[in-house]
Amino acid sequence: MLVRVEGLKKDFYHGGRKIQVLKGIDLQIEKGEMLSIEGASGVGKSTLLHVIGTLDTPSSGRIWFEDHELTALDPAQLAHFRGRNIGFVFQAHHLLPEFTALENIMLPALIQRLPVSKAKKRAKELLDSVGLSHRSSHKPGQLSGGEQQRVALARALIMRPKLLLADEPTGNLDSKTGEGVHNLFFRMNEEREITILMVTHNRELASRIPRQLHMVDGLIDHTSTRKPEDHKEVKDGNGAQDLEITTDIVKESASKVSVHSTSGESI
Repeated sequence: MLVRVEGLKKDFYHGGRKIQVLKGIDLQIEKGEMLSIEGASGVGKSTLLHVIGTLDTPSSGRIWFEDHELTALDPAQLAHFRGRNIGFVFQAHHLLPEFTALENIMLPALIQRLPVSKAKKRAKELLDSVGLSHRSSHKPGQLSGGEQQRVALARALIMRPKLLLADEPTGNLDSKTGEGVHNLFFRMNEEREITILMVTHNRELASRIPRQLHMVDGLIDHTSTRKPEDHKEVKDGNGAQDLEITTDIVKESASKVSVHSTSGESI
């Protein structure tokens, strides 16, 4: 088992009034599993995703990631754990405009103190895997929306996380590009055996995901399942996979385009 959640609650306070968003979530996620979270707006889908990903803290309840109780870690420990074990994909790509595609992908690895040479090697391999090796020196403003999302997904995978959390990953994409993104998520789940938990309003996408969690009023109301092999990749007219994408947010920003490792090695 990769993730276990017990009695998870999250409250917010607004104008002196307590708002209960998560009301006691129990959930188990197996290694290599792919799940979706569905439900109407405001039921707590994104909040659940953020709390599991340690971007937010629960009001009560416990979260385990393998043998680690995440709810027992302090903020510094959580940041270190999150940086090495969890990747994030959001609607917006959150690429840093002053960096090239290759540099954007490398940033999380450099923040985690990987040598520049190792980070660059991983980044080049990931660019190739998302079909953008020819765009490595381009900055975000020189890329299409779909290309920006591919770079963002590659960045989410640079630390080889065990868990990938996606919040409406195709919300800003047109239907054709979104279909390519969907296919890439399935491909990453199968080829890399990465566990994926995804919030989506896209019913077609959700219907292809093996396990679907349906949330109502801050609780998981019921679960639907289907066989992983039931999904099919959609291809373009030339039979090539449309690899458009999304991803991990690097919250740390940098002041210079030239990034250096602790050993002084330059990108």
